[in-house]
Amino acid sequence: MQGEGTAAAGEQGTKRFRQKRDAILAAAAEAINEQSAKGMTFADVARRVGLNTTSVTYYFKRKEDLAAAAFENTLDRLTAMLDAAMREGDPRARVARFVQLNMERLARIERGEERDFAVLSDLRATEDPIRTQLMQGWQRVFRLTRSLWGPARTRAETDLHGARAHVLLENIFWLTVWLPRYQPEQYARVEARLMDVFANGIATPGDDWSPTMLDLSHEEAEPGRAAFLLAATRLINQLGYRGASVQRIASELNVTKGSFYHHLDAKDDLVIACYRRSFDTIADAQALADQAGGTHWRRLSSAVATLLDVQFAERSPLLRTTALSGLPLGVRTAMVDRSNRIARRYAGTIMDGIAEGSCRPVDALIAAQTLMALQNAAFDMRKWASTMPRDRAIAMYASTLLFGMFDDRALTFEGKHAEA
Repeated sequence: MQGEGTAAAGEQGTKRFRQKRDAILAAAAEAINEQSAKGMTFADVARRVGLNTTSVTYYFKRKEDLAAAAFENTLDRLTAMLDAAMREGDPRARVARFVQLNMERLARIERGEERDFAVLSDLRATEDPIRTQLMQGWQRVFRLTRSLWGPARTRAETDLHGARAHVLLENIFWLTVWLPRYQPEQYARVEARLMDVFANGIATPGDDWSPTMLDLSHEEAEPGRAAFLLAATRLINQLGYRGASVQRIASELNVTKGSFYHHLDAKDDLVIACYRRSFDTIADAQALADQAGGTHWRRLSSAVATLLDVQFAERSPLLRTTALSGLPLGVRTAMVDRSNRIARRYAGTIMDGIAEGSCRPVDALIAAQTLMALQNAAFDMRKWASTMPRDRAIAMYASTLLFGMFDDRALTFEGKHAEA
């Protein structure tokens, strides 16, 4: 009897240990999402859980270990959802199930029944050997997502499935930015309209792929400052806001930190300036597409193709939204508002396209947000795009949303582009 009591006590102790550890991981995820992994502190996590700092260090000796465990938890949960989706019978049903599981998760979070997991934007900013381990986990998640479309028969199919997997995952991560505008009782409708874009795209059956490549080049008023912004954008995209230090940015340009402060007052000012440059680039592409004229489908596809070319070329990439978690709340809100105004312009183009018959009837506001995720994420696909002619990479990546994730016309695209 005494042995049974000891075993029960041990089991109860193990259960308490897991519950407390899970609570710490959830608190760490909140801190990471708000402040980035490097900005997270033991003291803040302890405060969120109602513990002292020493109690947190009992479970995780170093801050880096806690951040790694939070990221691993995210990867594990994504893997579990993908495993469940893989049990469906065909690609469309698998993608729909994955979207459904994530929408159900976000609904539980909104109701206060569950806490969000850590976003994965800071994976590259972690240090080895943790970084290598986490990146291997991310690659497993990516490969599993790609397998939702089944085995690829050719290299071109592998490339297309990879583009689809990347766009799907990025849109799942982007949901947390725009979904809060909807009441939870509308989530089922949002899910259906989102899946409609994924399944059927924005183009009508008669639309072809012949975008106009727009000229975004212009003279810089301050070339030195522009060089800083481009170097910072590349590093922040790769390492996150906290990982891209002022010293690293200066070293990238082979200048002193003093030169940095000649152009910008503080690092937050730098990130804000990078965002403004990126948003201005997108707005310029939208305006030039309207000036070029043609159907609204042509305008939409031209803006998207041009911005994908910007991302894949890496000459002057757009800043990833992953840097948002490092910014003060007020600044972050202002940047999200600017992003939403750009999305609304996309939505207006889509609505006008629906009216004239050149775009398929879709929920334009939701479709516009999927395009924001697509152009934002394309920077991470530079290596993928470099394995094929640029126009083919642009056409294939854009097809995931413009023609849908189950339309194989992209395999035959020859990348027909017209110059502006």
